[in-house]
Amino acid sequence: MSSIQSPLQISLYQSGNIGRKLFNPESQRKIIKINVAKRTTTVVACVNVETKNATDNVRIGKKSEELMEAEKRVLVGTYARTPVVLASGKGCKLYDAEGREYLDMSAGIAVNALGHGDHDWVKAVVEQANVLTHVSNVYYSIPQVELAKRLVTSSFADRVFFTNSGTEANEAAIKFARKFQRHSNPDAKEPATDFISFTNSFHGRTMGALALTSKEHYRLPFEPVMPGVTFVEYGNIEATKRLIQRGKTAAVFVEPIQGEGGIYSATKEFLQFLRSACDDAGALLVFDEVQCGLGRTGYLWAHEAYGVFPDIMTLAKPLAGGLPIGAALVTERVASAINFGDHGSTFAGSPLVCSAAIAVFDKISKPSFLASVSNKGQNFIETLKQKLGSNPHVKEIRGFGLIIGIELDVPASPLLDACRDSGLLILAAGKGNVVRLVPPLIITEQELNQAADILHKSLPALDSISN
Repeated sequence: MSSIQSPLQISLYQSGNIGRKLFNPESQRKIIKINVAKRTTTVVACVNVETKNATDNVRIGKKSEELMEAEKRVLVGTYARTPVVLASGKGCKLYDAEGREYLDMSAGIAVNALGHGDHDWVKAVVEQANVLTHVSNVYYSIPQVELAKRLVTSSFADRVFFTNSGTEANEAAIKFARKFQRHSNPDAKEPATDFISFTNSFHGRTMGALALTSKEHYRLPFEPVMPGVTFVEYGNIEATKRLIQRGKTAAVFVEPIQGEGGIYSATKEFLQFLRSACDDAGALLVFDEVQCGLGRTGYLWAHEAYGVFPDIMTLAKPLAGGLPIGAALVTERVASAINFGDHGSTFAGSPLVCSAAIAVFDKISKPSFLASVSNKGQNFIETLKQKLGSNPHVKEIRGFGLIIGIELDVPASPLLDACRDSGLLILAAGKGNVVRLVPPLIITEQELNQAADILHKSLPALDSISN
């Protein structure tokens, strides 16, 4: 099994391009080298038309090749990028620098909920950019308050703290949980500071959020990370019961549906237990809905499907439709522990980004929109089961709304490559053996059927892999 698992690493699986244009086989060829995840790969390149990777049949146009070569000279090598230069998009379609078309089933890792170039989103961004872009949080701004009002009105929460990303939202939740324990237990010599997180979890890459992320290969190069985190099996009530302790556990962090971990859904029983156990221990329950929240499941918030509500919920990816934003939503009980100066951010909640988020929220929060996500998700899962379920490499097809995983008994990389060759962009998750499908929420039934057909036709690419 491949160990490539993270959003920053998944693109290593996506090494193969696509396209439907014919290339000149007589093009002059040369040898170049591309560094992929610190490994040097020899590539056979066509100087005037294309670049072809000798191992995975990649075709790269000259414009794309030039940009990728420039990138290697100027950016820190933290991303094992797919050798595709995306230049434009509309709806659920993306186009590379050579004009090839792709059906986007990745949505910028579950970010572009309204697809690319949504009219109302563009209008909101342009109009706000012409009025006021940034003032910092030294001052009040209208779009920030308007967005916060929408989030509070539609959720369990009483207050909102804005950030720039999901990992920052989880950092805020960490600080709020520790401050809450100090505030609630002023006479305690050592207030509760520890956290519980779960196997297959992903909460971010900053030092606190990284400490809550279970996969060791994310954490080990940067240790020591924040101390006091204990990991327990996701969904295991008995094992978790022994760990949540009054005076020790500040908060429990859990994803109602694990995205990066492999599209695993919690049970209602498990989340109900966590709610009760946290209440008994005086700990806070934090739901990380960075990937599964805001309409992705067909519910506005994923936890609504379970009827269990947290003390803090973290959001990010889809909230501003592609612009950077995160949020920690909290109850009044939590907010009362936070004072001026306890936390802050220069850029978070800017007028521009909040205006974009309002446009996204107003569309996604409509009951008819959420119902369409639910219906499309159910139909798509059934279609995938019909078309893919009999393949011996397909172990399980699971999901909720439009967050869907196809678990394989082999690494997913050849399937991702083959799909890209046919114009379909998909992601991997889990231990590299789960195909993650998180398309724009506006995707049509016709486009979903197209994706299912491409996946079906691409399955033979897995036959060359041995377990």
